[in-house]
Amino acid sequence: MDHAPNLEDWRDAIRQKQFLDVVTRDEAVLRFQSQLQPRPQAPESVALFSAIDRVLADDVPAPIDVPGFDRSNVDGFALRAADTSGASEEEPLELVINQEVLAPGLAPQIEVRAGTATPIATGGMVPRGADAVVMIEHTEAVEPDGATLNAAEHRLQVFRSAAPGQLITFAGTDIARGETVLRCGQRLTSREIGVLAALGLESVDVLRKPRVAVISTGNEIVAPGDNLPAGCVYDSNAAILSTAIAELGCEPVPLGTVRDDIGRLRDVMKRALDCDAVILSGGTSKGAGDLSYQVVSELSDPGIVAHGVALKPGKPICLAVTSGKPVVVLPGFPTSAVFTFHEFVAPVLREMAGLPPDQRATVEARLPQRVNSERGRTEYLLVSLVNSGMAVERESSAVGGEGLTAWPMGRGSGSVTTFSLADGFVTIDQHTEIIDAGETVTVTLLSESVEPADLVVIGSHCVGLDLLIGELKLRGFSAKVLSVGSMGGVNAVRRGECDLAGVHLMDPQTGEYNRHFVSESVRLVEGYRRKQGIVFRAGDARFEGRSVEAAVASALSDPDCSMINRNPGSGTRVLIDQLLDGARPPGFNVQTKSHNAVATAVVQQRADWGIAIQSVATQYGLGFLPLQDEHYDFLIPTERCERPAVRMLISLLADEEIRQRLAEIGMRTGDR
Repeated sequence: MDHAPNLEDWRDAIRQKQFLDVVTRDEAVLRFQSQLQPRPQAPESVALFSAIDRVLADDVPAPIDVPGFDRSNVDGFALRAADTSGASEEEPLELVINQEVLAPGLAPQIEVRAGTATPIATGGMVPRGADAVVMIEHTEAVEPDGATLNAAEHRLQVFRSAAPGQLITFAGTDIARGETVLRCGQRLTSREIGVLAALGLESVDVLRKPRVAVISTGNEIVAPGDNLPAGCVYDSNAAILSTAIAELGCEPVPLGTVRDDIGRLRDVMKRALDCDAVILSGGTSKGAGDLSYQVVSELSDPGIVAHGVALKPGKPICLAVTSGKPVVVLPGFPTSAVFTFHEFVAPVLREMAGLPPDQRATVEARLPQRVNSERGRTEYLLVSLVNSGMAVERESSAVGGEGLTAWPMGRGSGSVTTFSLADGFVTIDQHTEIIDAGETVTVTLLSESVEPADLVVIGSHCVGLDLLIGELKLRGFSAKVLSVGSMGGVNAVRRGECDLAGVHLMDPQTGEYNRHFVSESVRLVEGYRRKQGIVFRAGDARFEGRSVEAAVASALSDPDCSMINRNPGSGTRVLIDQLLDGARPPGFNVQTKSHNAVATAVVQQRADWGIAIQSVATQYGLGFLPLQDEHYDFLIPTERCERPAVRMLISLLADEEIRQRLAEIGMRTGDR
């Protein structure tokens, strides 16, 4: 039976020490790996065509020469090079054609003697006596009157001299018998499998894939595809971790989600320990309801080796070993779970799979904004890189990155997308509290390279922008979009860090949108209008069927009517402040950063009203009282206006079909 913590449980949790012994990242790794001594798995033989992505168990010496015979590279004639000496267009030399044609797969029967030549096809086996091949284009058959093609007197004119070895690939040129062609520990791709097939191998010895159990825990976790109750989240961790495990050459064994039932979790853990490693996510603290920790704490030999690491994200990670087998409880939040997996678990799994250590490249970049960090914890700041158009290729040491800017991915450890959108991370030392804007930092890359996008967009997110970016991609342009808010976009344009910024900021003095940012170095391109208004739950008599003035008056007169506010500096917040005219209704201090967050709060009855755009109200099934048009425009650094991707986006805004599609999702183009 599920157990939901009651008030007394939480009091007990508060009285407890949350973590057993918070240690540094390096100490945690040392404790973990010293108990593991991971090693590759035993070898097994698999069919060649199922060996993709497997790791070779042994070196592979070539059992044969490749090619196994001297073969012709062209269609032509096999002959002796000496017989062609001095041949030219003006004075061709004549040879007798031997009475066989050497197609691929045929063994020669006639020796090429002096003054003779044998017809040979590409890939054909060069006959005894021949030491060169001439192309058919450089010859001409001469037929005496009445002769047949097979007549002994059939002769060949050669118009070019040949050198010994010309147009012949000799036996063993590609692979020599006994040569080591592939090495132990090499991961097999289609290229390596092609080599093995060329050697005549139908199977290959590979390392057995380590089997890694994956368990998600918590009453709030719902399997994708199931109905999502209020307060619950879909289990993304299992999918992320399982695919990451497969990428590391291991076999994920998903054991599903386990609700907060300690008996059930113990049963699943017993099954999981039949695997070579166990990964759980969620329930890593030492408090009420944290059953993963409780079950793992029951392991021995030696059991838990580290619980709590001075790290952000990922402090609650729990590392355990039992009988040389790794058992890890990752934090439940996706970014924390994925990051700690790659930092602590992935190196162990790579070694168990027989793969070499991952050598990550680094680049130097500039932080565009000040970053605060907590003293006493090493922080890994995930960033997205915007560069000046030069690809950053992976090497063993730091690689060049002139003009790189590292934008912090400030979405928190609960974000599903943060890790997937990041290009790398900045390691902030535990003794560092502040990195000032403009400082140069070292970024450790998450992938092999950073490819420059054709278009870099920094600013406020909008579904209309999503449509335009999709159209750009259909036309062959790549794009990177960083949603950092309108003011973040304005500042990025001023610093020349992007090609354009999507903004919707009202000038409180004039009531006009976005034009107050235009300067000699910043150009404005009109985008589209989005209708802003009051959103509320359908049927709410305080708003339904009323004018805006009457609805606001009704809301302000009802102490139980709570609003959801927007963040200071946003265009919507300027409109809200004008609408309230100094009033501070319930919920005024609850400030969110997006139209969608406003709509969600109203739908979930955490608030009764707020200001959002009409397309969002429609999407969430909310009532809507229109206020005024909000202008979503694009600011572009003047020096970037002629870039092809920028010009293409501007042309899309003028395209009638695109304008119609924007209108269908509530984005209206036209005069201001």
